[in-house]
Amino acid sequence: MSTAGRPNASAPAESLAAVCRSAGFVRLTATPDGDALAALGQLGAALRAADVGFQASVSRVPRDSGTEADATVVLGAEAPDAALSVTTEPLASTAYDAARELGATPDPVLALAGAVAGGFVPGADLPLYDEAESALDRRPGVALPVADLADGLAHTGLVHADFSGDEGVATAAVADLDLPAELGDGDHRRLASLVALRAVRDAPDRAADRVERALRPYTGGPFRTLGGYADVLDACARVAPGVGTALALEAARADGEPAHTGAALDAWRDHGAAAHTAVRDGDPARHSGLGVVRAGEGAPLGTVARLAHGYRSPEPLVLAVGGGAAALYGERAAEAARAAGAATDATATGRGRTGYVDDIDAETAEKEVRAAI
Repeated sequence: MSTAGRPNASAPAESLAAVCRSAGFVRLTATPDGDALAALGQLGAALRAADVGFQASVSRVPRDSGTEADATVVLGAEAPDAALSVTTEPLASTAYDAARELGATPDPVLALAGAVAGGFVPGADLPLYDEAESALDRRPGVALPVADLADGLAHTGLVHADFSGDEGVATAAVADLDLPAELGDGDHRRLASLVALRAVRDAPDRAADRVERALRPYTGGPFRTLGGYADVLDACARVAPGVGTALALEAARADGEPAHTGAALDAWRDHGAAAHTAVRDGDPARHSGLGVVRAGEGAPLGTVARLAHGYRSPEPLVLAVGGGAAALYGERAAEAARAAGAATDATATGRGRTGYVDDIDAETAEKEVRAAI
């Protein structure tokens, strides 16, 4: 398929379905976040059901893989060489509608989990809510993907507090509540209160709003709660994209439990431990309008920037750097990332409140982002 003259705009579902339908082989590339991963799963499963060949990958900064394809669809970032880029959030909602246009029966809970991973709050005004509502219930408590409360509190990426990344501290915190084996609504409320109080301690004012994402969960899906499902998708996209891709493709079929839940939870634990350690131990710096976390090698920088913005830095924008890359979260994050990339010939992308820059050292990233804001 020729893409000459095709505008690189965020595609509505009908345009997305049309591109996929008319191609013999499609290359799907998603940015490393839960919303984009859920979108990839929806589209990939629809293409498989329609007997259209495809290749799926996750990349912080989408690049040409060299794979021969009739059409390339990029989910989560603008890509000049793509047939279509999908950047209007939630991405999973557009992909869900496109999958239905292609004749598939996608899973609304997966799509809604993707939207939640993108920061959206379930409700009647959110696309997919009506379709997913019958499969979900709401209760007091905390949105965790596992039954073990200490495991869940230590590794969740929805909150950063004194127990985060430290299962021993989390175990002691849960033990202090003296909860029964079977939790009632009152027990769930006590757990939620503990999480809320510890999350806002010594935190910026915005932490009170951020912690709400983890409270009063919707239950259902393969990871116990909708918020837990979103957290697992986001974690896999960042640290185990192969596992995440397999999980999303399986879940999108809506015909049983995904086979990769165990591997996905392992990735979720690794992700949570690494992110919280980096937020807590990373070398911080603060400038007017910018907080910086020098996270070191191997940290999931996008999560580090988001957690530091929500629970540690009062500045409107946070930059996390390490391993020759940078991630931003907050006001003008995508704009600042692209400006830093343009100033240094590094590769950058972003949308909304997130931004990424590859092939840039920490000092240069800090300098150029400060100049951009």
